[in-house]
Amino acid sequence: MVIRSEILAIIPARSGSKGIPGKNIREFAGYPLIAYSIAAGLQAKTVTRVIVSTDSAEIADVARTFGADVPFLRPAALAQDTTLDLPVFQHALNWLREREAYLPELVVQLRPTSPIRPVDLVDRAIEKLRQHPEADSVRGVVPAEQNPHKMWRIDPEGRMHPLLSIPGMDEPYNAPRQILPSIYWQTGHIDVICPSVILEKGSMSGGVILPIEIDPAYTVDIDNLRDWERYESVIWEQNLDMIHPGQRPRPWPEKVSLVVFDFDGVMTDDRVWVDQSGVESVSAHRGDGMGIALMLAAGFKGVIISTEPNPVVAARAKKIGLPYFHGVGDKATTLKTYLEKEGILSSETIYVGNDINDLPCFPLVGCALAVADAHPEVRRSADKVLKHAGGQGAVREVCEILLNRYR
Repeated sequence: MVIRSEILAIIPARSGSKGIPGKNIREFAGYPLIAYSIAAGLQAKTVTRVIVSTDSAEIADVARTFGADVPFLRPAALAQDTTLDLPVFQHALNWLREREAYLPELVVQLRPTSPIRPVDLVDRAIEKLRQHPEADSVRGVVPAEQNPHKMWRIDPEGRMHPLLSIPGMDEPYNAPRQILPSIYWQTGHIDVICPSVILEKGSMSGGVILPIEIDPAYTVDIDNLRDWERYESVIWEQNLDMIHPGQRPRPWPEKVSLVVFDFDGVMTDDRVWVDQSGVESVSAHRGDGMGIALMLAAGFKGVIISTEPNPVVAARAKKIGLPYFHGVGDKATTLKTYLEKEGILSSETIYVGNDINDLPCFPLVGCALAVADAHPEVRRSADKVLKHAGGQGAVREVCEILLNRYR
C-alpha cells in the first residue's frame, strides 16, 4: 500500500430523503444543493480529490457535471434513513484502497445540507489537523445559542433536575450566562479525520477532537422546506463571503434609479393565445400594474425592453405607464444606449429577466433578478431569484422590494 500525500473530500449524498424529496440535487439559490459542497472541495487549495458517495445514478450524474468524481455507487444497504456516517466512509476508503491502492493522508467530510461555508474554512480545518499530529480529527463548531447549564430533565414524578452541573458552582442554572462555561454546537460544515481513525478505530472522530470555529452567520442545516426558503435568502440577502459554485451574487445596490423589465415571461406568464386569424393575446397580472404605479409614484423609473414585436407590448406598456422598446434584437445595446441617453448609472439599475436572451444585460446593471420560473441558466446567473413566477406577481414583488428597501 502506497499512502499518497493527498487530501480526499467525501460528500455523502444518498437518495430517498423523506423531508425534502430529491434534496441533494434540488435547486438551492440557482444550483443543485450538492454543488455547494462540491465547490467547497474543488476550490480548497489543500484538497486534491473530491468524490461523492451515493446510491443514486441521478445524483452521480449531477455530481460529475459539477466536477466531482463518482468512482462507485454505494450499496443500497448503506443508504438507509438510519445509516450512520461511519460505514459509508469505511466503504469508500476500503473501495479506493482495494481498487486503486489509494489511501489519503486525511479525509474531509462535506455534508450537502450545510451549503454555506466561509471561503477559507476547508483549508483552515485541514491545516489545523496537520499542525496537531496528536489529534484524530477536527470538527466545525459554532457557539451554542442556548446554554445547556440552564436546561432541565423532568423525572417520572414530575420533578425537575438540572441537566448539567459545574464542580465548585452551586446552582449554575441560576448563574449569569456570562460566567458559565462557553458551549459549542457541532455543525455539518466540515469534519477532517485521519483515515486510520475510520478504518482502525472504527470512529468518525476518535478520542482527540479539535474545534474549528465558524461564524454563526454561516450556520445552516436544511431539514425541511421552511429551512430551504430561509437559507436561500441568506445567500441572496446577507452578502456572506462564502464558497459558491458559480459567480458570487452581487448585493442590492445602495441606490436604485431604474428598473428594466423584460416583457414575455416577466410581465406575462410566457404563454400566448392565437386565434384563427393569427391575432395573439397574452396574460398579465393586475397586481403588477398597481405595483408599477406605486413604484413610479415613489420616484423610481422603469422601462420595458422586449424582443417580442407584437403590439401587445406597446398596449400593456402604455396601460401601466412605462416607456418601452419592443422588437429588439440586441437587448444589451438598447440598454446601454438608453442608460447613456437618460444619464442613469448602470450601478443604480436593476434588470428583471427570465430567459437566455436577457443574460447579456445582466453584467451591465448593478443587480440582476430572475423570476421564479426563469430558465435554469438565468436563475444561476442572477443575483437574486424572486419568489413569484412571471405574470404571477413577480413584477409586484420587485416593486414592493423597492418600496420597502429604499423608501
